[in-house]
Amino acid sequence: MTIESALIPMPSEVTMSFSGFLVTSGQLNLWLTVITGTLGNLVGSLTAYFLGAWGQEAVVRVLIKKYGRYILVSEHEFERSEKWFRKHGEIIVFVSRLLPGIRTYISLPAGIAKMNLVKFSFYTLLGSFFWSFVLTYIGTILGKNWVRLGAFFHLFDIIIVLGVAILVFRFAWKKWEKHKNYLHN
Repeated sequence: MTIESALIPMPSEVTMSFSGFLVTSGQLNLWLTVITGTLGNLVGSLTAYFLGAWGQEAVVRVLIKKYGRYILVSEHEFERSEKWFRKHGEIIVFVSRLLPGIRTYISLPAGIAKMNLVKFSFYTLLGSFFWSFVLTYIGTILGKNWVRLGAFFHLFDIIIVLGVAILVFRFAWKKWEKHKNYLHN
């Protein structure tokens, strides 16, 4: 869970569901497993948060100033998204903790926006607790058939990633159209 939350995509769906299988076989305790997964998630999330907080001025702003026009992100849009994250960051962090794929990376923009660390930690713990519990519990239900869970969540990850890719493509297309219209006028 720490590795996944530190921006390295290692599927918690497999890790926690297998842990649920180990709970069923008597090798692990359900609540200690859920708490360990939750705390591991917090440690990795704090690593990514501080990377975002440090990199906000040192890296991200410089890249947007230099290359933002190529990735269709202006400084104004970056600043607007920071303000939006500051205003709605708590719900964004909580909900993102429940979404495969997105949950791995949400700490970085929270750090960039310098979200209140106590609130970030609280909502990360809350969302991660639910995620860890559900996956561990599913692993206990599946018992010896836990391997099937990996394929199911892999499909779910693909659907989420495709959905995000479509949204990003749609955003880029609209930006390109707006930019193209601006050049022609």
